[in-house]
Amino acid sequence: MPVAIDTSHANERENLKITIQGEAYAVTLKIEGKVVGAFVQEFRRAWDELAPSLKSRKVIVDLRGTTFLNAEGKQVLAEIAKTGAEFLFASPLTRYYAEEATGRIPTNGNS
Repeated sequence: MPVAIDTSHANERENLKITIQGEAYAVTLKIEGKVVGAFVQEFRRAWDELAPSLKSRKVIVDLRGTTFLNAEGKQVLAEIAKTGAEFLFASPLTRYYAEEATGRIPTNGNS
């Protein structure tokens, strides 16, 4: 069952939506919006709560809806990449985030 964390604020331009969808073999962490400011802590909290429950399941990070990651957000993404996570991307920007996190050119996703 998907779990969504919506941290959008009506009076701000920034927003972040994190959706976690788990299956028997994989967990998808979908990031939509900007990972900046206080939203980095939400991203970190979501990952810290998810990581212990992974066991042998694969992590898939869907960056296709990500519009910006600040330096701290990129650090969290790099920690996730250390698990061998697979990244989904749809634009040069999201591809860049995936490449930077993994230190290599990813082989999956849309280019």
